[in-house]
Amino acid sequence: MQIGVVFPQTEIGGDPGSVRAYVDAVSELGYQHVLTYDHVVGADPAVYAGWSGPYDLSSTFHEPLVLYGFLAAISSLELVTGILILPQRQTALVAKQAAEVDLLSGGRLRLGVGLGWNHVEYDALGQEFTIRGERLSEQVELLRRLWTERSVTFTGRFDHVTGVGLAPLPVQRPIPIWFGAQSEPALRRAGRLADGWFPQVAPGAGLDKAIELVRDGATAAGRDPSTIGMEGRISAGDSEIDRIASQAEQWRAAGASHLSLNTMGAGLGQVDNHVAALAAAAEVVLGS
Repeated sequence: MQIGVVFPQTEIGGDPGSVRAYVDAVSELGYQHVLTYDHVVGADPAVYAGWSGPYDLSSTFHEPLVLYGFLAAISSLELVTGILILPQRQTALVAKQAAEVDLLSGGRLRLGVGLGWNHVEYDALGQEFTIRGERLSEQVELLRRLWTERSVTFTGRFDHVTGVGLAPLPVQRPIPIWFGAQSEPALRRAGRLADGWFPQVAPGAGLDKAIELVRDGATAAGRDPSTIGMEGRISAGDSEIDRIASQAEQWRAAGASHLSLNTMGAGLGQVDNHVAALAAAAEVVLGS
């Protein structure tokens, strides 16, 4: 089971020195990938009455693919988007940006994609919120073709391209696409289309049901479910080392191929505190 970290961008801010210090430290500890959440714009609660989303315009978010262009040059970690909100973006532009990150990093990008929940972002980016599931399925097909074919002609419901190609192509052809999935349709979609997926539930009955739905989707599409990766996530922002070790083992037993440790939401603040929490967790999850 490959073990990485969730980049705590909402807490360590925008200083590039802090970004570099964090990534250098987690690499030295032995973690293997960094996973970054995505939000383009934040909503102003004073404008959107009753706003209840977990993030707003005060929450700091780096743009994942731009961030990874920076990290490609200073780190050997696998670079994971977890997830990029694909349907609110132009498909061909995402294909180009992802190909560039993959090229600059030597083939270390894993592109996690999903639907998102924030209609404000869709409005700001000029995309329709209600058809995002249908659009994502089509986008995945086009992305893979753009990453593997010299010249692409594609006519879909949402995207139309004629005789176009990316140059240079990425190292990975195609770049792995993982799905964030929670609803039954999304879980079946992950089984049909994804190289891997990010469960939104912990090990137990809920995860067992989600795995079953992913497998059903894969089988219906004529795919081998055992080839689809799964990445769990646990909170590691406290000193409960026994709990962290137990939960990591539960994910391993559930068949997770990857696991990310998340230190956000524990009031840690500065980089050094996040690194200290990950150092303590490394002793039990990495065997260091």
